[in-house]
Amino acid sequence: MKAINSGVFNSDGAPEPVGLYPHARCVGNLLFLSGVGPRKKGSKEIPGVTLDAQGNIVSYDIAAQCHSVFENVKNILEASGVTWNDLVDVTVYLTNMKADFPIYNKLWAEYFANDPPCRTTLEINCLPTPIAIELKCIAAVKEK
Repeated sequence: MKAINSGVFNSDGAPEPVGLYPHARCVGNLLFLSGVGPRKKGSKEIPGVTLDAQGNIVSYDIAAQCHSVFENVKNILEASGVTWNDLVDVTVYLTNMKADFPIYNKLWAEYFANDPPCRTTLEINCLPTPIAIELKCIAAVKEK
């Protein structure tokens, strides 16, 4: 593996950041992704989420959010020149560990059936948008 130039990457296929930050930044042989949630590109739509008139979560489908967040991560990785298999470390934030971990863990095993990255899963009180899961990822960048 050879170090590559530092760079900032944004994906046309991933949702816009909710603040002033890039989707990813490469430093040396590592690509660091900003926190990635399940929102859909170009909208505030969150797969599987029902909100009330005040924007509070009425119900959500953690499986739908998992599929969407994994797709968003894949889009950012591809826009940055790496693949899903290049992930080396993932921090997962869940807002309801007891209810959501079993479903998320099952889907994780399907998406990472071979050679999974390291993983840390944390329960947190809330996320900046009405989502139940967010991923923070690090990938290895291989010489082209």
